[in-house]
Amino acid sequence: MDRCDKIIALAKKTAPLLPSTAELLRQLGERLRLARLRRRLTAKQVSERAGMTPMTLRSLERGSSGVTIGAYLAVMQVLGIERDIDLVAQEDLLGRSLQDARLTPPGRGETATRPPRPRANERDTAQRTEEGVPDSSSRDWIEASGFTSSRALAELLDSDETKTKQGR
Repeated sequence: MDRCDKIIALAKKTAPLLPSTAELLRQLGERLRLARLRRRLTAKQVSERAGMTPMTLRSLERGSSGVTIGAYLAVMQVLGIERDIDLVAQEDLLGRSLQDARLTPPGRGETATRPPRPRANERDTAQRTEEGVPDSSSRDWIEASGFTSSRALAELLDSDETKTKQGR
């Protein structure tokens, strides 16, 4: 096998998918096929407009893992639903859970993402934070680092509930 044949062979390999993931891809292909049929477009029309062969469109609609994401987006664009790609991974629940797990309560050890411990003259501020009332400097640090602590979220929920009760 010469170098070109090896490159072509590598390009044709796709990573194996778990059965549950393969099923999700099959369902996506089926939804795109149904969207095409609802618009009364033939496979030939969509494949030509998307710049692919009818065989590639057929593979895509069957949920083949060998079809590039660019091909999926091209078909979505032809169908007028390309903005739906914005919904993918919008709610990263696992990532947020992992992020929250790395945040430790004050006084239980330092992490690389935590601010330095307060000095002696800042103890009253630190004590207020430990009692569950975040001070403005801790909020600033949280916002600047892109994190949202569970305490800050709880504080927002509590203030919303208070406003709702007062408005009744």
